[in-house]
Amino acid sequence: MTDWRDYGNGIIAFDAAYVRPLLAAIHMVVEQGRVAFIDTGSRDALPNALAALERLGLPVTAVDYVILTHIHLDHAGGAGSMMAVFPNARLVVHPRGARHMAEPSKLLAGVTAVYGAEYVAKVYGEILPIPAERIVEALDGHVIDLAGRSLRSLDTPGHARHHICIADPASGGIFTGDMFGLSYRELDVDGRPFIFPTTTPTQFEPDEMRASIQRLLDLRPEAVYLTHYSRLTEVPQRGAELLGRLDAMCALAEAEAGTGEQRHARLKQAMTGYLLAQLREHGCCLDETALLELLGTDIELNTQGLCVWLDTRNGN
Repeated sequence: MTDWRDYGNGIIAFDAAYVRPLLAAIHMVVEQGRVAFIDTGSRDALPNALAALERLGLPVTAVDYVILTHIHLDHAGGAGSMMAVFPNARLVVHPRGARHMAEPSKLLAGVTAVYGAEYVAKVYGEILPIPAERIVEALDGHVIDLAGRSLRSLDTPGHARHHICIADPASGGIFTGDMFGLSYRELDVDGRPFIFPTTTPTQFEPDEMRASIQRLLDLRPEAVYLTHYSRLTEVPQRGAELLGRLDAMCALAEAEAGTGEQRHARLKQAMTGYLLAQLREHGCCLDETALLELLGTDIELNTQGLCVWLDTRNGN
């Protein structure tokens, strides 16, 4: 296991072994020897999840819940594998995502359309279905009882219409999946994180994303726990930065709206320049090659998501 973060409040983050170290975290909430995992990475995460339980001296029967913030496969691809080895666990997911966890063929087809079959086979492999009777559909306000510790579901569209965040009053934290953006630890400068939105296809909706981010901010959490990558504090400041960059990225897209076949390439170039400039302003000293290696996939997916938004907005 390449990363282990015990925050001392019943929350632990560890690396999901997804594509590269420190790309995706799995969070576990531990209360009186009972466990909830939040997000699962891909099937490659299972050995780390089992190692995390072993490190805490807990059996697989201690896992009561596997909670998905949404069903994109970097968050949900390992759910079937985990549920197969955690006999007491129930899967908690947005109602829009439940059927895809029970029958994942359409989900896999959609991911293949974005990434390509070769990539999907290599990174995700077989996506195991989960028996419908083990799936809990988490509507807004649904409360999960983990040994007396309440975890509350918040319906938070904008990144995807099947996205929930999980509020944990016991810690004052919120598990935000992709709703509160991305913040890779390699981009920290003197302890200051860099944060930016993820507008991945195909359900990016900026107005809904702004409203969902503001909803999280209005709850005044002490910390947010991002899947990419784990805990951030000073939440109001991070939220202001996130909203500012969301507006800037939408403006970049609107500026390229009429550029026809060149739109994708032009927007991707503009977004690359914008993020690199923001990182230099942040004080990041990594060279451009290293930054593009870290951010290249996100820049491409953000470009796709913004283009889909432009087309949808215009009724295309």
